[in-house]
Amino acid sequence: MATVDITAETFEETIEKNEIVIVDFWAEWCGPCKSFAPVYEEVSNESEYENIVFGKIDTEAQQELAAHFQIRSIPTLMIFREQVVLFSQPGMLTNPQLKEVIGKVQELDMATVHAEIAKQQDAAE
Repeated sequence: MATVDITAETFEETIEKNEIVIVDFWAEWCGPCKSFAPVYEEVSNESEYENIVFGKIDTEAQQELAAHFQIRSIPTLMIFREQVVLFSQPGMLTNPQLKEVIGKVQELDMATVHAEIAKQQDAAE
């Protein structure tokens, strides 16, 4: 699957309707973003990741989303699984690094993750 542009209007639906969503926060003027784009596109087109949404958010056009996620440096990569942010890191990744992170996200036992979140929420109340 090729990358898709995500906007404030499509963000929530994209996260809710897909098990895994990887988001690249970028900007046209950003040199490292331009260097990372081909790596991101290449991985997004691999058949083993056909059930993953690879989204791109232009931080200039979608300033409210960038502000909501406190994006301070670009590119920043975020990975959501079952509507939970499991990975958020500024900077470029190489092809093998990106694949390694995706593999770790896929291996996670989400029942355990959701139980831990619930436990933290109960403790905060």
